[in-house]
Amino acid sequence: MTSFVKPKIRRKNEPVNALNKVRADYDGTASTLCAGCGHDSVTASLARAFYELSIDPQQVVKVSGIGCSSKSPTYFMSDAHAANTVHGRMPAFATGAIAANSALTYIGISGDGDSLSIGLGQLAHAMRRNVDMLYMLYNNGVYGLTKGQFSASADLGSTAKKGPANELPPIDPAALALSVGATFIARSFSGDREQLVPLIKAGLKHKGFALIDVISPCVAFNDHKGSTKSYAHTYQYYHKAVHADYVPPSEEIMTAYGEGELMPVELHDGGTIRLRKLDGEYDPRDRAAAFAKVLDGQDKDEILTGLLYINEDQPDMHARKNTGPRPLNQIPYAELNPGAEKLAALQMTMR
Repeated sequence: MTSFVKPKIRRKNEPVNALNKVRADYDGTASTLCAGCGHDSVTASLARAFYELSIDPQQVVKVSGIGCSSKSPTYFMSDAHAANTVHGRMPAFATGAIAANSALTYIGISGDGDSLSIGLGQLAHAMRRNVDMLYMLYNNGVYGLTKGQFSASADLGSTAKKGPANELPPIDPAALALSVGATFIARSFSGDREQLVPLIKAGLKHKGFALIDVISPCVAFNDHKGSTKSYAHTYQYYHKAVHADYVPPSEEIMTAYGEGELMPVELHDGGTIRLRKLDGEYDPRDRAAAFAKVLDGQDKDEILTGLLYINEDQPDMHARKNTGPRPLNQIPYAELNPGAEKLAALQMTMR
């Protein structure tokens, strides 16, 4: 399928970020997805978040698997590094790249089919290792490229466009992430850019594995009456628990919220996530409470959204392995291979 390059037109007096780049500098090729696909809205939110954070595209690595969602990296930040990998194997590829060069910003893009079926084991181990990356899971409940079969995230009783209702219980990405140790877990909706952009910004600045489960309706195969991943169903059952704003370290935190309504969480880079509790009883820093709230939402048919859980105290993969500040791919060969004598001395300690 052919992709078309978008012309870069810079308007007079157009706003620029700290890198003197305009919003269009974060675009990619023209999308070839179906008109109205939720994935395109997520792509636009990603481009907006990277632009507002003034992240240099050449310092970004985009990694994806196979599927409609995994085509999306083509549609934003053409100047970034990118790899479209094997079905379900993107987390392992990303883990290797991050192990070699921790100085870049990594974003993985995958779908519910790519992540929760063939790639389930890969995703789980990337989360438990706390690999430092933002993982965008575009969730529409179907395999779009293969004409609409149910995916592992399809809700029990949800109906296909043509055919019977789903009889298998779903895998909830948020509940899965809570169970295996992801340190930043959020859920949003492709149609809510006001909520999604701050979540992406916060996830990019989180030190560790950040998962954002995005309900992104498939207009071709799963946007009909009876589908729990349709636009109509999501709008009806959309429940916001916590709203997040990311405040860079150079900006002063100013708020008009009362005591107890605002929870600031300081990140490793000195920035702050401001958490506005829309549900007064919910605390996204409490893992057990977050798990209970996610399960309670399932029982009530609520699509619980916002920043569901965050833990800034857990070390990421590099900190846990004590790899040092230099990226491995920048360490001289003489240091990586200190010679036979030092190897023999090391082996003696293991006897």
